[in-house]
Amino acid sequence: MAFDGIVTKQVVLELKHTIVGGKVNKVFEPNKNEVILGIYCNGKNYSLNISISSNNYRMNLTTNTKPNPLNAPNFCMLLRKHLVGARITDIYSNSLERIVFIEFESYNELNDLVNKKLVIELMGKHSNVILLNNKNIIIDSLRHLDSFSNSCRDILPAHEYINPPADKLNICKVGLDEFRDLVKNEKLSTIIPNSFNGISKTFILSTLAFLDISDSHYSNENISKLYKYIKDIIYNLGTDNVLAVPINNKDYTIINKTSDIAYTDRSNCDLYNKNIIHIQKQQFVANADEQCLFPQNNISQTNFFLDDFYKQKENNEVFVNYKNNLLKLVLSALKKITKKVNNINSKLKECENMDTYRMYGELITSNLYRINNNINISSIFLENYYDNNNFLEIPLDKSISPSYNAKKYFKKYNKLKSTLEIVSAQKLEANKELDYLESIIYELEGATSVSELEEIDIEISENVLFKNNIKNSNIKKNKINKRKVHDEYEPITYTIDGFTLYVGKNNKQNDYITTKLGKNEDLWFHTKDIRGSHCLLKCNGENVKEHTIITCAEITAFHSKAKLSSNVPVDYCFIKHVKKPSGSKPGMVIYTNNKTLYVSPKEI
Repeated sequence: MAFDGIVTKQVVLELKHTIVGGKVNKVFEPNKNEVILGIYCNGKNYSLNISISSNNYRMNLTTNTKPNPLNAPNFCMLLRKHLVGARITDIYSNSLERIVFIEFESYNELNDLVNKKLVIELMGKHSNVILLNNKNIIIDSLRHLDSFSNSCRDILPAHEYINPPADKLNICKVGLDEFRDLVKNEKLSTIIPNSFNGISKTFILSTLAFLDISDSHYSNENISKLYKYIKDIIYNLGTDNVLAVPINNKDYTIINKTSDIAYTDRSNCDLYNKNIIHIQKQQFVANADEQCLFPQNNISQTNFFLDDFYKQKENNEVFVNYKNNLLKLVLSALKKITKKVNNINSKLKECENMDTYRMYGELITSNLYRINNNINISSIFLENYYDNNNFLEIPLDKSISPSYNAKKYFKKYNKLKSTLEIVSAQKLEANKELDYLESIIYELEGATSVSELEEIDIEISENVLFKNNIKNSNIKKNKINKRKVHDEYEPITYTIDGFTLYVGKNNKQNDYITTKLGKNEDLWFHTKDIRGSHCLLKCNGENVKEHTIITCAEITAFHSKAKLSSNVPVDYCFIKHVKKPSGSKPGMVIYTNNKTLYVSPKEI
């Protein structure tokens, strides 16, 4: 759901009970789209997050710390100069506008009491944070806008602040009859957001589903029910009667839990059953070096909900972007290797005729006494003693003599023979590189967290295959705090009949459990000729029953590209029969003395 006027009003009314009267003691600007105010109020530390990102614009109390640049940006320094030590006197928004005003009072250098105002405009790509003086003149803003940038007003220092033009109706000032006339014969999810200020399409769609009202076919009774429900929510904003709830874990909406409207079947409504989340956070400790945190507050449900919702959303975006960047890097290398293999195959195809060229040279040389060396001819028919003396037509270059034609064929044969030796070795190496790149792609497809992507990233950065790609690439790296990867990895573990099975999640982990974790008496599993994880069963010197081995094979098949297949071949052997060739790529091993089981993939 977009951070619409209803959500904005609810957040502002919650903040009014929480931070008004507090003093600003910290200001942070983690990135170009975010400002965080640390506020001390009534013996508690709060952290107010203001984001003007076009996708995730919002304002809410937060408990999630973010890394800050070593050198504070200019706007951050300006806010520190004007706001640190200032007391919040009021916070409000007009009607359902997505513009929030925070008023401050502080003392200047002459010890005079001065008033300032922070304006937060939450309007998608036009969002902004603007600091005003007591005369409504702009001191500075996070984004500078003027008429040349397609802005309807100038947001520049020393200019007077002007509210953006309002071109929609206020639903609080529209009666039921006027509301009916306005939406009559129209699609509700389109006409209401387009006509009324502060109401998003997501809110209307979720409300229609909640009230069991059709978007296109509805009665006057349905319209009355919808109108009353919307007004009930607006009149209950700022109370515990209004809740922010998730929709299918991908979006959220605002509901009124105390409305007296008779719903069709409230017990079956997704918004009232297990999907309702009451965010509860117990204790937090203020961090002097990072953003300050805030404790549990019963009147900050929407703030808590938005904090968790957008944190999860941003984490997902970071994960997807990071994964796509790595995948783009691997696919770029894969494209180059594939092109190299195609060139090798074309050269190998040329080498297929090298024995023919040698035969041509031999036949010409053995018949030179029969050929007039001074006659220039384009071809010659000679008896082929390799084919029962059947006549064979041999093409000649008539610009040179037959003897030189023979030398030319031998030279071409020798050249192709050398080429065959070289490109055969090149193809073997290129196929290994292709196999390795496909293993990286398999790892990326199976990665489920940023930490797993970091391990793959480290593996990529250490491989010479990607050095030129990384150097010449214009791909922007994700600005995230990379945790230091442990010397000992954390593979997936299963407990089977009292034994522990380790499953590698990437090539680095595969090498770790195979070469470091495994002992001679342990069993090693891998799908036969199918991309998949290395699996190690710690036997601890005990005999392993057949049932346990079969279960391990089923799990091994599950952690492979054949997880959706059946009757998958899985090889297993003692770890002492698994060797890693010197200089081989990560995850590459050879093994002997193995047995094969055919199982259906299964995860316990």
